[in-house]
Amino acid sequence: MDSGDNEVTIDFSPLLRVYKSGRVERIFGSPIVPPSPEDPATGVASKDIDISPEIKARIYLPKLTNTTDQKLPILVYYHGGGFCLESAFSFLDQRYLNLIVAEANVIAVSVEYRLAPEHRLPVAYEDSWAALQWVGSHVLEDPGFKKEPWLVNHGNFEKVFIGGDSAGGNIVHNLSLRSGSESLNGGIKILGSLLCFPYFLTSKDFKEDSLASRIWVFVNPSAEDGVDDPRINPFVEKAQSLSGLGCSKILVSVAEKDELRNIGIQYVEAVKKSGWKGEIELIDVEGEDHCFQIFDPETEKAKNLIKGMANFIKQSCM
Repeated sequence: MDSGDNEVTIDFSPLLRVYKSGRVERIFGSPIVPPSPEDPATGVASKDIDISPEIKARIYLPKLTNTTDQKLPILVYYHGGGFCLESAFSFLDQRYLNLIVAEANVIAVSVEYRLAPEHRLPVAYEDSWAALQWVGSHVLEDPGFKKEPWLVNHGNFEKVFIGGDSAGGNIVHNLSLRSGSESLNGGIKILGSLLCFPYFLTSKDFKEDSLASRIWVFVNPSAEDGVDDPRINPFVEKAQSLSGLGCSKILVSVAEKDELRNIGIQYVEAVKKSGWKGEIELIDVEGEDHCFQIFDPETEKAKNLIKGMANFIKQSCM
């Protein structure tokens, strides 16, 4: 008797398929790889940690150049993949984070938030917020909280950044807004937010049957207004005012061939007009597509973008 394991009910090829049995086949992505005590190319060390029973992360430490008590900025990073693909433990993310950590000289916490459809939104947002709160908890004197030694010994909790690509960039926007109205553990503040090729949509710019729109409805079926849900469309009337973004500096990256480019630029303009008191920068890369620097980080344009992100972090810390 056919259990329904061969019958496809949702087909987002070449990204993902869901079968009648409930099985999810993730076609797109890179293999899971172990952390490394020392990456041969960058000297960056990584290890896997548990933030909670549900949330895991891979933490990265750059090669320390001088004293062992060197304090470094902290980057909490959220991977892309439309809230339903990829992993903090994948080959692509490991390689990419090694490069960012080495270039920017930061400690990075790459968060393994739970994915749809097994865990529909808002689970990814809640996991991502919990991971940020976990970082802040290292400032508190709580004998019951198990602190991560790399953060305690080498993290500067006055220089906390959040960053992400695609869906991760969307998460960063939503966490930045939330941190403007809710306090973070230990009183930490977000110094800077990095939104690379952020996954934003509007019904005006994206048809209902576009892949980007269909994926949003798939990962967030409870969204009343589809792609005009405030979490994916920051411009709708019911969206929280961008003036309330709880960070001091923002860097947005877009690319010429990316279908999300114009909406990313629109976001930068809307933030500037909102009355938000911080500083926002835009990097617009010619001739490239969505998240190109993750798929091929060795090109000149990819190296320049990673350098631009690292410079944003360094200059924000000055």
